[in-house]
Amino acid sequence: MLSILNVNSLVHWEEREILRREELIRHFSQEIRAFLRAVNPAWDMRRVEAPTLIPRHLISDAYGNADVFVQQQLAATETELVLRPETTPSTYAYMTHLLDTHTGARLPLCVWQAGRSYRREQEQTTAHMRLKEFWQMEFQAAFTADTGMDYHAACLEPARKMIASVINLPTRIVASDRLPSYSQVTMDVEVDNGFKWMEVCSISRRTDFPQKFVSRAKGGALREHDVLVLEIAIGLDRCLHNWAIAAERA
Repeated sequence: MLSILNVNSLVHWEEREILRREELIRHFSQEIRAFLRAVNPAWDMRRVEAPTLIPRHLISDAYGNADVFVQQQLAATETELVLRPETTPSTYAYMTHLLDTHTGARLPLCVWQAGRSYRREQEQTTAHMRLKEFWQMEFQAAFTADTGMDYHAACLEPARKMIASVINLPTRIVASDRLPSYSQVTMDVEVDNGFKWMEVCSISRRTDFPQKFVSRAKGGALREHDVLVLEIAIGLDRCLHNWAIAAERA
């Protein structure tokens, strides 16, 4: 990782790191697929890629214009776009498309993306890894709220072990220092890199899925279900950063 533009939070990634990132994407996706299906074999797992530009009205109200990179509108008829601060809205759009059309998709359904996101982070040294352009890997795993399984609690230790297996540094699970309005509970996986305990993964139970799920009983009657979402959000850049620190010490 090189900071050669003389701008905090903007970095170059070299080939060795890029290849390692691709390995992490494959490893994490396989591990989370295996975990979810071990708990419930019915999980439908799908990957999608969405634009990094997204209509402004789709992102959370928690992001003001001071937090995101907003397109300059050159005409009143233009759709106001922003560089996405997270992948969730575009993933939700794809999930609702799957559930509303004849694709065979049903809950429990997990859709994930790995790609760039953008935020107007505070000016800090690169060691804090608060990058303005960063790689996220986010899993949105939707299930009916009336299920008897607490997927959030069940995935915490597997997620910690998954990350510890590829970053040879101490890891821990802690309550997040911020609870978004859409989350019932958020826990973080942190890595001790000698400089600080750094969050590398955030796991939430979200309540903001945009529609209910309709199932059909054996007798033909329709039933509506509230939907919850297990979100596993992994900071790939932070994983790479801490992997490199561990590799230097080995």
